[in-house]
Amino acid sequence: MLNAAYADGLLSEETFAHRLDRVLADRLIDPWALIGDLSLRSAPSRWHERLRGAAAAALGTVRFSGSEPVEPSAVLLALDWNGGKSELVLGRSRTCDVVLSSEAVSRRHAQLFFRDGNWVIRDLASTNGTRVNGIRVGRCRLRPGDRVALGDALLRID
Repeated sequence: MLNAAYADGLLSEETFAHRLDRVLADRLIDPWALIGDLSLRSAPSRWHERLRGAAAAALGTVRFSGSEPVEPSAVLLALDWNGGKSELVLGRSRTCDVVLSSEAVSRRHAQLFFRDGNWVIRDLASTNGTRVNGIRVGRCRLRPGDRVALGDALLRID
């Protein structure tokens, strides 16, 4: 899992080395402490994306079992995929880079950082959690089209 997370751009080289050192140094290893904040995803197949888009257009709101509704009216969060900005903080506080007004959003809810050509989202121990495409995550690589829920605030990544 650590190797996959490093290859997927979820961990920096320094963080990967630190966690690997912990694996090799300790006799008792707490897996949650090493990989509990990581969320690896497989690429959705093209038919799945087309089905989701067609259903959202037809119904307005789509609910997949065990997930939050996917709202076509989610706020668009346009990210610079060329690395012009390397870090953003999302939250309710006016000091955040992206300010969301919902009371369900923590003051400093999540952090986005750009690494190796990818944007990665990391939950900052928020009260109501961070979900990517309906799945609660601690840290997850983002792709254009992903739907991110911070509390009840919905964002579509582009």
